[in-house]
Amino acid sequence: MSSFVMPGEHVPAQHVNLKLGPGLLELSAGRGSGKGSSSQQLVVATRAGLLNHSSNRSKWWVEGNSRRYVPAPQESVIGVVSARSGENWRVDIGAAHPASLDGLAFEGATKRNRPNLKVGSVLYARVSLAHKDMEPELECFDAQTRKADGFGELKGGFLTHCSLQMSRLLLDPKHFLLPLLGSRFPLDVAIGVNGRIWVSAREVKQTIAIVRCVEAVDPDGGGMDEARVKKFLGEMEL
Repeated sequence: MSSFVMPGEHVPAQHVNLKLGPGLLELSAGRGSGKGSSSQQLVVATRAGLLNHSSNRSKWWVEGNSRRYVPAPQESVIGVVSARSGENWRVDIGAAHPASLDGLAFEGATKRNRPNLKVGSVLYARVSLAHKDMEPELECFDAQTRKADGFGELKGGFLTHCSLQMSRLLLDPKHFLLPLLGSRFPLDVAIGVNGRIWVSAREVKQTIAIVRCVEAVDPDGGGMDEARVKKFLGEMEL
């Protein structure tokens, strides 16, 4: 179960591959002094909210009522190219500052072979660097395989927004909405934890249905349950 934490409160987050999301900060605490001294890592909350973790307890984050996304390493986000700066691009990810995307941060990219991105292009990317004193950096490939694995430019489709909480809910395989929609018609979906969702369907009517369902199920929009979503889709003859 989720527990409520306050800023400065210690969080029992421990894992060999620990990844901290928004609202958490890792500190180094020394013990003792001299040659026999040692140190341990402490994790504290930086904002008030509900403490959450993944099923294997490797990922931890604080779910608050913040409207602005706070970048965290390894998180998948959806951004919009806002400008070009030399060989790099500036990307709006809904954070306090735009992110930077290197022209070589794509699978197979070289100085002679770079993606032809334009202002307004929509990207599915991974946060590679996030620090409070530096602008976030993005890359469009998997850090381990160096393959695109779905990252890169999202062409066509429709970009919609939701609350940060809703985006994390949709990333949970147990959430009912996307499997329900997928049982009614084919669709492609990319979910960014920064409160942005890219959807693509064969018909405009289906795209509208997806967007309306996301808005209705969003806790900020009423929190519609599965039964009412099924009724809504029936009324749209989907």
